Amino acid sequence: MSNGNSSSGPVDVVIVGGGAMGSSIAYHLTADPAFAGKVAVIERDPTYIRASSALSASSIRQQFSTPLNIRLSRYGVEFIRRAPEVLGVELGLKEPGYLFLATEAGVPVLRANNAVQRAEGCSVELLESAALAQRFPWLSIDGLVLASHGTANEGWFDGPSLMQGFSRAARERGAVYVPDEVVGMGPNFVDLRTNGRMPAKTIVIAAGAWSGQVAALAGVALPVEPRRRSVFVFDVRQPPGLTPLTIDPSGVWFRPEGRFYIAGTTPAEGNDPAGAPLEVQHQEWDNMVWPALAARVPAFEAAKVVNSWAGYYEYNTFDQNGIVGRHPTIENLLFATGFSGHGIQQSPAVGRAIAELIVHGGYRTLDLAPFAYDRIAAGRPVRELNVV
Repeated sequence: MSNGNSSSGPVDVVIVGGGAMGSSIAYHLTADPAFAGKVAVIERDPTYIRASSALSASSIRQQFSTPLNIRLSRYGVEFIRRAPEVLGVELGLKEPGYLFLATEAGVPVLRANNAVQRAEGCSVELLESAALAQRFPWLSIDGLVLASHGTANEGWFDGPSLMQGFSRAARERGAVYVPDEVVGMGPNFVDLRTNGRMPAKTIVIAAGAWSGQVAALAGVALPVEPRRRSVFVFDVRQPPGLTPLTIDPSGVWFRPEGRFYIAGTTPAEGNDPAGAPLEVQHQEWDNMVWPALAARVPAFEAAKVVNSWAGYYEYNTFDQNGIVGRHPTIENLLFATGFSGHGIQQSPAVGRAIAELIVHGGYRTLDLAPFAYDRIAAGRPVRELNVV
């Protein structure tokens, strides 16, 4: 097992990808009293220097338009609160909420989303412009008609520590992490670049932004690809006060990060190629992010960038939602990928769901059937309107 050679016999579960999602699956498998098998996690970059989990803005919200996304993230925030008890790690959860801002054009979607969220029991309020100005006096309400504010269970946390907590706990329970790259795959094996062939009873693709490339090794088309996102750390002379994670109608978002702030946006149309080099797009700050910040928050007019980084979204080009569960014809091949920017917040729930599917033959805690792979061939997208 230690070197991945077939002489040790087949591994019960091979997980391709050791980020937050793969490590959550390993943790939940090894923590299930009904599971007594061998788990191997294949991670080609044990430093995690390019891993989305390590480069994430690590935020969590309930304000989705899809009920299942709401349930997944609700489970996630509850798990994060229990992390000191179950993982032995404090994740520093902060809950100022998310604040979605809308012009007249965005009001119908905001109201429709609010109806879904309230039906799911979310703590969320709609604020018209006057109430918005009173609640957040640092905000310029020019052009704004309505806002949606999460009053509980939304904010941000220490994502890398969540990933490390899952990994450490999984290892303590017997999971083996193999620093290697999958270069081939069949119905009951994975081929590793260094360690050769590893027989496997079950294979889970949780390789984040590279999941599409991994699936192709098995002859499976998976619409998941790496999409670059830049994050800018900036300082201001006079902090404006209590600030939720705020999403401007332009698509620019910002939130506090310690004594600084971070911000980003979706790249301009035509500038979002798959697998672009992991380099910060500084022109996004100049042309898109700073102009929107300065217009929306007067205190940010004098914002000064002090740092920046780029990371990959595991972007599902089909419908920007997770692809979870078994392949419809390759029974022992499972997916946990394609979350398009909200994977780390949903990793606790998805990790448990995949473990339940493997150990118990079906979902027990949350039914993730709407995110099954077969919706792709059926042309049945699950549309998420609140993509940040």
